[in-house]
Amino acid sequence: MNENKFKNAAKLIWHSWHDGKIIEDLPVNLKPKSRKEAYFIQSYFEEFSKQELYGWKIAATSSAGQTHIGVSGPLAGRLLKEKIFHADDLLEIGSNKMCVAEPEFAFKIGKTLIPRFNNYSVNEIIDSVESLFLAIELPDSRFLNFHQAGEFNLIADNACAHQFILGDKITEVWKNLDLSKHEVSISNQNSEIYHGIGSNVLGGPILALTWLVNELSDYNITLKSGSVITTGTLSTPIPINPGDVVTADYGMLGKLNLKFV
Repeated sequence: MNENKFKNAAKLIWHSWHDGKIIEDLPVNLKPKSRKEAYFIQSYFEEFSKQELYGWKIAATSSAGQTHIGVSGPLAGRLLKEKIFHADDLLEIGSNKMCVAEPEFAFKIGKTLIPRFNNYSVNEIIDSVESLFLAIELPDSRFLNFHQAGEFNLIADNACAHQFILGDKITEVWKNLDLSKHEVSISNQNSEIYHGIGSNVLGGPILALTWLVNELSDYNITLKSGSVITTGTLSTPIPINPGDVVTADYGMLGKLNLKFV
């Protein structure tokens, strides 16, 4: 592979991201031609960030989400430390073009999972989880027509990663729950509300987490101990505007509130 080509593609996406600019399309000579090449482009964001990788996200975990961004299946993206926020932070919408908030479950991994020939099993993944967190993702794309960009370009675009809000750590009670059947909602101060359920993310958050680990393994990427993985939106994303107060309600597991400016 031409490393200069892929680093130049990553630089274009990175600077567009941080300058709030839009890419109509990648130049033909910089476009990835496979998922492998796309993840290779994405890997440079860790170098540009200058901070330790925080974790991973999954985009397009539902058929509706796949249709929305024009892909045939889920995509993995990197969570960068400088894009991590908490519930008491004021969130600036800024140049975000998607302008939606997504309620999610995030897992912190307690052991390093290295690439291997055989897929990791669900039970192995459960054993690797250190803790569960409530979370909200604010996705975005650097492409003007992201729904037409294609899977390879969107992976290179960090799977539409942008800002990530880590909420409360959940006690061990979650291990006794079937998260695939757990109901959630996300609403705003105008009484607009969207309902969701755990099965919306590839059949369940644990199944989504298992997919992510095996996707990384397939492309020879190690998942390091301490990484946080957010597993996709549990409901239809709610539109956000400056001044909004958004509440993600996870029932008995708690709530996560955000205010936007």
